[in-house]
Amino acid sequence: MILTGPAIAAAVDAGEIAIDPFDPGRLSPNAYDWRLGETLRICDGDLDAAAPTPFSETTIPATGFVLQPSVLYLGVTLERTGSERYAQMLNGDRSTGSLGIWVHVSAPLGHVGHAIRWTLEIRAARPVRVYPGMTFGKLIFLQTFGGPTSYQQPGFKYQSTDGIDISRLYEEIAGGTA
Repeated sequence: MILTGPAIAAAVDAGEIAIDPFDPGRLSPNAYDWRLGETLRICDGDLDAAAPTPFSETTIPATGFVLQPSVLYLGVTLERTGSERYAQMLNGDRSTGSLGIWVHVSAPLGHVGHAIRWTLEIRAARPVRVYPGMTFGKLIFLQTFGGPTSYQQPGFKYQSTDGIDISRLYEEIAGGTA
């Protein structure tokens, strides 16, 4: 079950959902419009699941930054979001999609208890200029069923993430658990 905009607002007021910073004007009928943060990591060279991803980092200037095709960018959401009651799904939206930007294609699920600024996997079909703080997608909240399990329990791989994070598959491969 997806929460409506008014239900999201009520859950924020009740302390069941955290969105920081929260702007009620960013609510839509059944989502919250999230924004692009100001930092990008540009993944350099060949990528290897058995090694940490090499990258350079840049701050997106107010005048914007041009994303290039065939480059993997890791970005971050401006908002930090979380809930001990609801799961989250982060998606791009029609506006960014119409610019040929693929946003966060592979990992849209935010687990119950995971309060984060999301790491974004960003690709561009053509050169396109993006700006810090621009609306970049929609976040929905989902009612969960079954016994509660929080992502804050020990052992979850990305629980300490609070910004851009590279793949950690190399930790599993090095430990022989891949």
